Amino acid sequence: MSKKFIDLKNKTVFITGVAGFIGSNLAERLLKEIEGIKIVGLDNMNDYYDVRLKEYRLEKLSSSEAFSFVKGNLADKEVVNSIFEKYKPELVVNLGAQAGVRYSITNPDAYIEGNLVGFYNILEGCRHYPVEHLVYASSSSVYGSNKKVPYSTEDKVDNPVSLYAATKKSNELMAHAYSKLYNIPSTGLRFFTVYGPAGRPDMAYFGFTNKLVKGETIKIFNYGNCKRDFTFVDDIVEGVVRIMQHAPEKQNGEDGLPIPPYKVYNIGNNSPENLLDFVTILQEELVRAGVLPKDYDFEVHKELVPMQPGDVPVTYADTTPLEQDFGFKPNTSLRDGLRHFAEWYAKYYKTDNK
Repeated sequence: MSKKFIDLKNKTVFITGVAGFIGSNLAERLLKEIEGIKIVGLDNMNDYYDVRLKEYRLEKLSSSEAFSFVKGNLADKEVVNSIFEKYKPELVVNLGAQAGVRYSITNPDAYIEGNLVGFYNILEGCRHYPVEHLVYASSSSVYGSNKKVPYSTEDKVDNPVSLYAATKKSNELMAHAYSKLYNIPSTGLRFFTVYGPAGRPDMAYFGFTNKLVKGETIKIFNYGNCKRDFTFVDDIVEGVVRIMQHAPEKQNGEDGLPIPPYKVYNIGNNSPENLLDFVTILQEELVRAGVLPKDYDFEVHKELVPMQPGDVPVTYADTTPLEQDFGFKPNTSLRDGLRHFAEWYAKYYKTDNK
């Protein structure tokens, strides 16, 4: 499908989940680099993880006059509609969702509200206040326990193994329906294990670090035989910025009806890393940054445990279409990425064992 170029200069962009990990990094990059851009951000600032981290991310944005923040819930239709009505955004980037696979087992309500009702409200907003491009977060979890790797967007994804994954697949289906019915250009992005400075504390690398600092034991699932396509946050943001500027072209089929202007891409590092290797690099970088003392005994603090419900053994992205359409593939090495994280952690939590 051909693409329509969108110049982001002087545009208004509505970012949901703007205090989140990817949302805040995206907003920061756009404000820094795009002339005349205005960003309106929505976030409910929930306490799924430490709110202070979300406040820290927001603080970095609030100094810009081009940034407006609305505290509210995606599932609240009035709030969402009022943003479309007041700001009339040309682009929408939906990154607001209840995240996390394991949490979806204990708190399913949050996923139905944030990920289904919330996304429906965004689609309705794009329908009634037409936008040039809707970009939304899907997830590598939609691949479920597919055996074929690397995961390709051509693969069948009808067997989710968690409610979280089911809501993300539902987002793709809903976006397709709205693209077809109302000719809304939409692009879904299946993110693969995103990490980096000021990331999500519920993610393994951050949780491991917190536990090691406290002298607690870290649990390594599936006895360390998990592979993850760890993708550095700057690479994710680079991909999102490029994709925002290229909306699927509106065109009619032979029947005179719109061909849905709809695409889905993987954004991953295209190189899965073994969890044990990942932990080793993380430990080395934490020592290097002075977060942990040089003589830290890692073996005592490691426990190998079985797989968790809803988890999958391998995630691995086929990013060929991303390269073909945008000339880009994530390329930050795990060591470089974890070094950035460790240095940020040392500064933010003022740990110094050098």
